[in-house]
Amino acid sequence: MPIGLTSWRRESTWQRTKGLRKSVINCRLAIAVTTVVALAAATAGFAIFRGAVLLDEQHKSLTPSAWAEVAWPFPLDQWGGGRAFKCRPAECGSEVNIYLRAKLGFCNCATGVANDEDLDRMSDFDLVGGEASPLAPGRPVRIGGMNGRYRAYVLAALTPPGESAISVVFNDRCDMVVATAVLPHDQPTTIEPAVIEFLNSAAVLHWAEVALGL
Repeated sequence: MPIGLTSWRRESTWQRTKGLRKSVINCRLAIAVTTVVALAAATAGFAIFRGAVLLDEQHKSLTPSAWAEVAWPFPLDQWGGGRAFKCRPAECGSEVNIYLRAKLGFCNCATGVANDEDLDRMSDFDLVGGEASPLAPGRPVRIGGMNGRYRAYVLAALTPPGESAISVVFNDRCDMVVATAVLPHDQPTTIEPAVIEFLNSAAVLHWAEVALGL
């Protein structure tokens, strides 16, 4: 075989081998980069999810001092005024407003707040624009020594004070207290435990006992 032909074949084989090795290296590098990107994205996603869980867990329990009393912001109606409290975003994740007032003689003396129909009828939706749609079935609740019920709603008025609300109604015989928590987002379940905890605080229970004449 001529020397020139042999050299050309050896060079051609070497070039093909070199090209193959380069392709394998590039393929491995691409796989490695893809793996790193996927792991980074997964880690970031987990961090965001974990942060959201921690946020909710943090707001399940708040000290009463997280709720600052503010002036009653509504005009007087047949039920009179009440008490208003505000929780800042630093404590509650977003601004939360709670409005409390007593309604004497408006509750069924025998059955109290027996079901969601009672809760919907007794709630203070007039304070939040008059229109609200339930997000889920209501649940029974115990506030001090009184039984009641609570439920989350989406506010549907043209100019609502927030996006969602939690209505809590509890009674002693024929008299009841209505609490309305207004939130600027559509995830009221994240703050429900803190709202119930605040309603069971000594300050609120003392006011409720005085307002209901207990």
